[in-house]
Amino acid sequence: MAIRSMTGFAQVKGKVDGQPGFTLSVKSVNHRFLDLHFRMPGESDALEMKLRRMLKDGMGRGHVELTLNLERSTENAVALNRELVAAYIQAFRSAAAEFSLAAEPDLNVILRIPGALDANSSSANGALDAEVVARMEELLAKLNQMREEEGHSTAVELRGRMERVSSACHAVRSHRHAVVSGYVEKLKNRMQELIGAEAAPERILQEAALLADRSDIQEELVRLDAHVAHFLRTLDAGGEVGKKLDFLLQEMNREANTLLSKTSGLAGDALKITEQGLAIKSEIEKAREQVQNLE
Repeated sequence: MAIRSMTGFAQVKGKVDGQPGFTLSVKSVNHRFLDLHFRMPGESDALEMKLRRMLKDGMGRGHVELTLNLERSTENAVALNRELVAAYIQAFRSAAAEFSLAAEPDLNVILRIPGALDANSSSANGALDAEVVARMEELLAKLNQMREEEGHSTAVELRGRMERVSSACHAVRSHRHAVVSGYVEKLKNRMQELIGAEAAPERILQEAALLADRSDIQEELVRLDAHVAHFLRTLDAGGEVGKKLDFLLQEMNREANTLLSKTSGLAGDALKITEQGLAIKSEIEKAREQVQNLE
């Protein structure tokens, strides 16, 4: 299954013989779950349920807005519900006579009663419902095609970012020796400040080795490489990968933070590790922004 973005838009038009046409459109943006919203004509509950099931079957995540607009014909666009209006007027006059009131019903009030005015192209019509459902399949296909195209572009960018993360990790490895040298110099200066005399080189090396061992960044680099490999395998598998990739990027960010904290305060060539660590964090953050939009 292809990787899909959660952003997309599609629209189709349809018509039933003897009735005005309709426009069915759908728009989706990113969301943690599948969040469906409908804008439908009145008395469309049964049709809405059918369309809701189709959206749930065809989509995994996203904030989705589906809109059904019915075109209005120039003739008799609105019909009077005579039975409902007549019943209201009769009830009004019966109440007025019973309580000896001199009053007549207000037509403006009557026409605002739900159902008093019925559109001729009501979605309750079975033929119209069937046509809308039939065009819904085409609409979903168009929407998912757009989402897959954007998902493919995002996947290409993500692969490029993972390549840059791997390159930065390789550069960090080439400067790992600078960490020990940096700790030796830092410890030497610190010990001289404390004891006020030249410290024994063997003692400095011993203390620096212990400190460097506790601050070794090899473990973080190994984990970063493993996370990058897992990330790329997940992209290759396709499907609904957004949440998985976001989790992996959180783990990468944690390792990058640890790497930077272990090498903070060092000078010389060790600064290049800080530069590469910041580059890794930058790529991870940009990747997270893109992954948030994947299904």
